[in-house]
Amino acid sequence: MTAIDRDRARAAFKSYTDAYDATNPRIALKIEHTYHVAEACDAVAREQGWSSEDIDLAWLCGLLHDMGRFEQLRRWDTFKDAESMSHAALGIEVLFGENPADAPAVTSIRDFIDDPVEDELIRASIAYHSDFRLPAQLDERTRSFCDIVRDGDKIDIMRTIADSTVETILKVDEDTFLASHFSAPTLAAFDEHRCVTRDEPADYLVGLICFMFELVYPASRALAREQGDIHRLLDAPFGIARPFSDPTTQATWERLKNEMRTWLARA
Repeated sequence: MTAIDRDRARAAFKSYTDAYDATNPRIALKIEHTYHVAEACDAVAREQGWSSEDIDLAWLCGLLHDMGRFEQLRRWDTFKDAESMSHAALGIEVLFGENPADAPAVTSIRDFIDDPVEDELIRASIAYHSDFRLPAQLDERTRSFCDIVRDGDKIDIMRTIADSTVETILKVDEDTFLASHFSAPTLAAFDEHRCVTRDEPADYLVGLICFMFELVYPASRALAREQGDIHRLLDAPFGIARPFSDPTTQATWERLKNEMRTWLARA
């Protein structure tokens, strides 16, 4: 495999994203998120004892994982795939297909790495990073890279949410968020320590803290605990210190917080 030039890859990413409006807080959020995920992939790969070549490749996969987000926001002004199209598929289109004629910037995978030998692995790490579950047929090496990108993404999404407003992430105001409720399937997923799809604003919060349950690598779990963003989500999600409007919803949230803190102390 050709060595990965990180400076070149960073420059290619910056060149692409410079064409999008970074004064939009959602664009700025995704740019920052990308760099954090790349560094998380690097850190976890190092702690897991990967080779220097695979550490660099894990970093690159992290850098490229959300390339579709910028066109998604430009075209549909949403982060919700259900309201637009799969941002992962859009990232594959941007890097491995044809850029839209009206796109403000053009790029391809060859701007980031010359050697095509790892193209299918990179493609898979992007294509599956936001899937609820990975396909069963992946080979072991490809799965390991998909897992590390998914771990890095989950770790930094928790930071992103802890640092962001509910308006930026969910496009609802604080009162709407606090008036929402937890659904029975979401509470069941929490009790079973698994991730869950998220629709209601309150369910979105539970889905986020469930990320901790499904981090694959021990180094990922250690990094998430060290960064502490899970505790910020528990203490003041989206920076909101006020309780949920419905007393029963607030009591349920207190139970979830206590159970998560107990789990974190043992994990």
